[in-house]
Amino acid sequence: MEILIDNEFAILKVYPEKKIVHHEIKQFIYGEHFYELMTRGADAFIEHECTKWLSDDRKNEALRQEDIEWGQKNWEGRILEKGWKHWALVMPTKVIGQINMRGIVDRYKGMGVTVQIFDDPDKAMEWLDSQ
Repeated sequence: MEILIDNEFAILKVYPEKKIVHHEIKQFIYGEHFYELMTRGADAFIEHECTKWLSDDRKNEALRQEDIEWGQKNWEGRILEKGWKHWALVMPTKVIGQINMRGIVDRYKGMGVTVQIFDDPDKAMEWLDSQ
């Protein structure tokens, strides 16, 4: 496991042998901090030929519309074309964040990504390991 980012907003790890990128949000993240997290994650995903992503978003809130649009334009295509197959999502604890993420989950399911939702990051990792 290699830690790529560890700041007040998030921690980003890659597990090259497991082909997993894993981010954990520490507090509401948006704008440049969000873009850096997702860009560095995509870079590691591609570099290590990953197929799985674990998002621990328990401490995040609803993503801003401009951040969702940025992700659609700058992030999703990069990892989808490189073989993103499985996404384990630990939902935000706040209901508004959960509602927000449901639309994103549906979008990626429609693009062929197998998505599972969890409330425990350890169980999410176990599921990804079994894929």
